[in-house]
Amino acid sequence: MDQVQLATFQAVVEQGSFEAAARALHVTPSAVSQRIKALEQSVGQVLVRRGKPCVATTAGQALVRFAGQVALLEREALAQARDDTRLSIVVNADSLNTWFLPVLVQVPGVLFELHTDDQDHSAGLLRDGTAMAAVTSERTPVQGCRVEGLGVMRYLAVAAPGFDASDLSSAPVVVFNRKDELQHRFLTGGLLEGRHHPPVHYVPAAASFEESIRLGLGWGMVPEQHARPHLATGGYVEIAPGRHLDVPLYWQRWKIESEILETLTAAVRTAAARSLRV
Repeated sequence: MDQVQLATFQAVVEQGSFEAAARALHVTPSAVSQRIKALEQSVGQVLVRRGKPCVATTAGQALVRFAGQVALLEREALAQARDDTRLSIVVNADSLNTWFLPVLVQVPGVLFELHTDDQDHSAGLLRDGTAMAAVTSERTPVQGCRVEGLGVMRYLAVAAPGFDASDLSSAPVVVFNRKDELQHRFLTGGLLEGRHHPPVHYVPAAASFEESIRLGLGWGMVPEQHARPHLATGGYVEIAPGRHLDVPLYWQRWKIESEILETLTAAVRTAAARSLRV
């Protein structure tokens, strides 16, 4: 496979247009277009959906991952001389806010680009080639990736003292974002029958999410690592004592022989064993 064409394809997907890719590569848009057409002809598939922005087709997503893997291996080789490489990782916000950050200091000499997404959706960034590894709730390996279990993150349903949780079908609830289904899963896991639509506040920042619950804005699901200290001091109360929600987490990473990815995976494994339930 022509590496120049492959690099050009990666630039188009990353930059979002042929013109932006041309500026990044210091060539003309016509040259970018010719390279993409040549690559598509050699593969026999349309790889880029022309639009605003340009995105990889289903066939092109495999090449996005491949291009990223080639780039990582090249950076690893150069890093021996430059001490400069970068890893792109997607981590759900609760893991990032509780146990994941210490992992990064166990992989010296690496620059990190972290992405956050709901644990039920983080594997999508592996599929489109944005991330090289992910903490996710998806146990089925993404094509071209390895997967291993990390443990279980337990969530407790908490609210501020004095919060009226007598009727959970109408009590306000704090939700991280529109992808966050933890609160709904908790309600439908035996507390309520049928589908209910309580008032929802969306607070898409982990620290602010927890603070909004402490201030009485609504109830919500908080990782037990953060919930139990506040329960002990009276900052939180459980709205359904004795009940919890367990979310299994998995580590998915590109299936390539990479010393850096191996080191990162070992650090993730160790940190998860200390912080997550079996």
